[in-house]
Amino acid sequence: MDCPVIQLAQALISRPSISPDDQGCQALLIERLKKKGFVVEDMPFGDTQNFWAHHGTDGETLAFAGHTDVVPAGDPAKWQTPPFTPTIINQHLYGRGAADMKGSVAAMIVAAERFVEKHPNHRGRLAFLITSDEEAKATNGTVKVVETLMQRNERLDYCLVGEPSSQSQLGDTVKNGRRGSLTAHLTILGTQGHVAYPHLADNPVHRATRFLDELVSTQWDQGNEFFPETSMQIANVQAGTGATNVIPGEFFVQFNFRFSSELTDKMIKERVEEMLARHQLKYELVWSLSGQPFLTRSGHLVDATTQAIRELTGRTTELSTSGGTSDGRFIAQMGAQVIELGPLNATIHKVDECVKVSDLQQLALIYERTMELLLL
Repeated sequence: MDCPVIQLAQALISRPSISPDDQGCQALLIERLKKKGFVVEDMPFGDTQNFWAHHGTDGETLAFAGHTDVVPAGDPAKWQTPPFTPTIINQHLYGRGAADMKGSVAAMIVAAERFVEKHPNHRGRLAFLITSDEEAKATNGTVKVVETLMQRNERLDYCLVGEPSSQSQLGDTVKNGRRGSLTAHLTILGTQGHVAYPHLADNPVHRATRFLDELVSTQWDQGNEFFPETSMQIANVQAGTGATNVIPGEFFVQFNFRFSSELTDKMIKERVEEMLARHQLKYELVWSLSGQPFLTRSGHLVDATTQAIRELTGRTTELSTSGGTSDGRFIAQMGAQVIELGPLNATIHKVDECVKVSDLQQLALIYERTMELLLL
């Protein structure tokens, strides 16, 4: 198809960049940005490729953030077409990453190319923050780039992340925040023994039941005008040797909190540990914090993006903080206004992932218009 956005999306999809193996996606993007006068800095960390690029002089900085990595495609035989062979069927572009988020990345790059051609002397800076590890560990990607940028006092005022945010129509939803995510890896300790001699053992599963009942039934908060109430879900449990006549010596439970801005990770940890103490449990507990909640209230970025959507689609946009985490949680630490806008999320991580061709073309126009509203 003779369309710059679709051609670039196809070129990216054809590279099987399963996290964190970039497979040359970023080299393609860097080459294009350099041709338009962007200053590009490779920022690899460990096994992850990242880059930071900017165009323009010092001043307010608008960054577009995205990732070139994708989740595995699964069994290729279950796809209509090979997952890394981009194919257009009924005006939809099929392939792993089409919606999450190589389509968005292509739209960003093309929008930036058009913008700097028309406005080479725009005010402020137009920037890109691209990583190859958002879908997997996310330990050597955006978080490391942000740490580096903060150490040298880089300015970042606005950031638009290209995550697929739309629900049923392009631009109907913009994510202006995300809940925090905190996982507990808890081992309840007991004494292994024979099931026929329970007085010689200490069953940690039995001991844990009252604690787990309280954990599940607790209302952690009531949310607020921006966030739903905090959710706790048990994800994994494990005990026993597989034998029917052995009382287990340990009981492992993994549970996750998706928490609102009404709570902090410290508050959650203290409440859980108080419960464990009250139920007189012996335990080992390891916490894993993957992100704090962040929120961008109405301001220049939200106003510019929703105006661009309204001008180009006629749609009124809903602001939402639903869903999982994104790299926006790291970028928000720089004090920037952060939102997420991308194509429909109905097929992400699924077999036959796809995006409407016209949506990607329109998304590039929305991105370009947002650049105009903030940098002209």
